Amino acid sequence: MKARDIMHADAEWIPADETLDRAAQMMRRLDVGGLPIGNNDRLVGMLTDRDIVVKCVAMGHDPSKVRAGDLAEGTPRWVSDDADVSEVLTMMERDQIKRLPVVDANKRLVGMICESDIAKNLTDAQVAKFVSAVSVPH
Repeated sequence: MKARDIMHADAEWIPADETLDRAAQMMRRLDVGGLPIGNNDRLVGMLTDRDIVVKCVAMGHDPSKVRAGDLAEGTPRWVSDDADVSEVLTMMERDQIKRLPVVDANKRLVGMICESDIAKNLTDAQVAKFVSAVSVPH
């Protein structure tokens, strides 16, 4: 089984220069908790609903003034659509990633893999191993 077999294909980028209030509206429209952040059609990070709350709102910042790219941290992770699911799980577990962008051979976003995709497509044992690996107390 390949990444393309378990991903959901309706993923969209949030431009790095877009505001967090617009990002939240986009998350609501897509019914997702995270968006890949793009700059010139390249992945620069991930933005989650938790990032907006903890790193913006809770800090007293105005989400209509903070840009998605301002919250992009670390090295973006992604996987090729033809990667084997075992490779996907290894990466997500090792790096404790709950949402992983999927790109095609041209490095274009074609989908996302998240916890629900894992739960719907893999065995109970694989799901249990994944959840215990990526769940980290704060």
